Amino acid sequence: MADESSNQIEVGELARRNEAGEVQVIDVRTEEEWAEGRIAGSRHLTLNDLQAAADSLDRERTVVFVCSGGNRSAMAADAFRTAGFDAYSLAGGLKAWDESGNDLENGD
Repeated sequence: MADESSNQIEVGELARRNEAGEVQVIDVRTEEEWAEGRIAGSRHLTLNDLQAAADSLDRERTVVFVCSGGNRSAMAADAFRTAGFDAYSLAGGLKAWDESGNDLENGD
């Protein structure tokens, strides 16, 4: 379950909600990190590009930000919550996603 107090979503809930198409997954890692692998269906917007692209996100759908360990995505989630989005950070980042046995799409 998403934790309202910490603005984090657990790996299992994200996997379920992403599979069902209920969330927008935004990967805020660098180009190099993105190329190494990512969550299927995620969109890449580096942390530096995020503010400029905010209007391209659907305010009616939950948005989950993802990075390697959770620090950058937590900053993004906090900022977007302040702006009125239902925003979360993936608890533990892609490291937790991978360690939980979830698949990553390979780079091109």
